[in-house]
Amino acid sequence: MPTLSVFMDVPMMHKLEGTLLKTYKQDDYPDKMFLAYKVCMTNEGQPWVSLVVNKTRLQIAQDPSLNYEYLPMIGMKSFIQASLELLFGKYSQAIVENRVGGVHTVGDSGAFQLGAQFLKTWLRDAQVVCMISTQKEPYGIVFQDMGFTVYEYCIWDPKHLCMDSNIFLDVVEQMPRDCILVIGNITDCKWTQSQLAKLMLTIKNKRIFPFFDIPCQGLSTGDLEEDAEILQYFVSQGFEFFCSQSLSKNFGIYDEGLGMLVVATLNNQHLLCVLSQLMNYTQALWLNPPARGARIITSILCNPALQGEWKQSLKEVVENIMLIKEKVKEKLRLLGTPGSWDHITEQTGTHGYLGLSHQQVEYLIKKKHIYMPKSTRINFTCINASNIDYITQSINEAILFTKNSEKHLQDVNNH
Repeated sequence: MPTLSVFMDVPMMHKLEGTLLKTYKQDDYPDKMFLAYKVCMTNEGQPWVSLVVNKTRLQIAQDPSLNYEYLPMIGMKSFIQASLELLFGKYSQAIVENRVGGVHTVGDSGAFQLGAQFLKTWLRDAQVVCMISTQKEPYGIVFQDMGFTVYEYCIWDPKHLCMDSNIFLDVVEQMPRDCILVIGNITDCKWTQSQLAKLMLTIKNKRIFPFFDIPCQGLSTGDLEEDAEILQYFVSQGFEFFCSQSLSKNFGIYDEGLGMLVVATLNNQHLLCVLSQLMNYTQALWLNPPARGARIITSILCNPALQGEWKQSLKEVVENIMLIKEKVKEKLRLLGTPGSWDHITEQTGTHGYLGLSHQQVEYLIKKKHIYMPKSTRINFTCINASNIDYITQSINEAILFTKNSEKHLQDVNNH
């Protein structure tokens, strides 16, 4: 008699990987291109790794004094301290006052998992999570699984081709009281002092709890402090918040899945209580975090010479990204491509919007085998000397084709 499986009613999950990447992999065209990789790429089309990371990794592997005991539940304390100093500055008043701390987490969404668990238990009035970012963020599902109602807002204005701080303010003003505000990577959102003052007042009056995401500090502008400016402003104004600090991308150790849940409180007593509760949750989630990536980063950040090398490598990557964007803009100008392309160079970081229509994206995918999301937010490090001409010519072709199609349709309708 056959045994019935307890798993017989479990359906196959179809979206194990992104639909776009899946379609790209199934494309047999030899010169196909994928412009939506998450990682920072080199000119050779390989994931970027800071050279100082490779050097440090070898030194650690050959260190006979290391023991491989489990780390404490909170994680490696030297790693936590070095990461906090990277985020807030070595001489930050909040660090001196011992009112900021952190828990060493696992994976890009580990900090959100841990933070959401805490907020569900201890912020009982918070039923709603509002996420503001430049794109649809993957960690929304973490809050949904915890039972929160999640609303997502994108502050990219497709009409004016820019990040709009006024959209941000309007969204915050419409949020319910006692909600959680997740602030994604919004480095390109330019704030005036009056706008910041208005934002602070609204958050305070509505008792909104901020939860920041700092996914790649240093890879947006090349300046570590500038990339964490809004976070430092919040802590200087005495706000309490959580922050997911990911340290995989800016060091180029993507396979380590390394980060931290940063906690900012009013005083040290509150911080100790929050951290004690968070450590309780880590027992159920992962118990002890992995050590190798934390050792690499701590070795670099605690050695002035190595840290200097790493900072220089970040600047070189950012300069290269800016150069790629300038070249893309210039090639489109020389081709006589309709429209303004200044928005390409006005955006910072590895990823940015091209500002194409859905019809133009479809043309690029189907006719030119160039894969990008419908939002047109691409990874500019995927563009290099060997493919830039084909990509820019294809963009020009897509725009001209769709404009001619629109004109033809208009002529038909007029007749």
